[in-house]
Amino acid sequence: MVWSRRGRVRMWRLRRNPLRRRSDVVDAWILLAAWLIALAGSLITGLAAGSAVDHRLERQRAERRIVPAVLTVNAPGRTSASAVDDSHVWATVRWTAPDGSARTGRTTVHPGARAGTPVTVWTDRQGRLTSEPLAPGDAAFQAVWTGTLVALAAAGAVLGGAHLVRVRLERRRLERWDEEWARVDSPRGWRTG
Repeated sequence: MVWSRRGRVRMWRLRRNPLRRRSDVVDAWILLAAWLIALAGSLITGLAAGSAVDHRLERQRAERRIVPAVLTVNAPGRTSASAVDDSHVWATVRWTAPDGSARTGRTTVHPGARAGTPVTVWTDRQGRLTSEPLAPGDAAFQAVWTGTLVALAAAGAVLGGAHLVRVRLERRRLERWDEEWARVDSPRGWRTG
């Protein structure tokens, strides 16, 4: 018994072949172009998105500052409806904005704190209450993950679009095949004349 080794023929759509159709070549080029665009495009968009997030978070760290504030009313206890978690509740505080005006707003404080208790709050350049900016390590982590997700989404969009184009080409190829078989086929199985 003679054994033969059978393997895949790589790049068969681009080689000269009597069975190769023009649609096979177009399909191969679409696939190659989609992979190249997906790789390059996802790298570029991922780096751009990560850089944009990093710059935005860096700007937040530069613009936000800690401001001393005073609790205007007694803070509720842990079991109240305004409890954020076991160690913080919402309460009203007063602070001085950069323009010298007195401002009030709600922020998280320790439960049961008395009116007049000093607390610290984070404000933006206009003196509005804001959240604490992310630490540099957390900001870098968020920038990297955002860039990664955007890169994956971009690659998925390109490869998904290429898949849709290839499906459409395959449908068209099958329609042409059906048309050719309809021309050749007769009730007896083949055309004789």
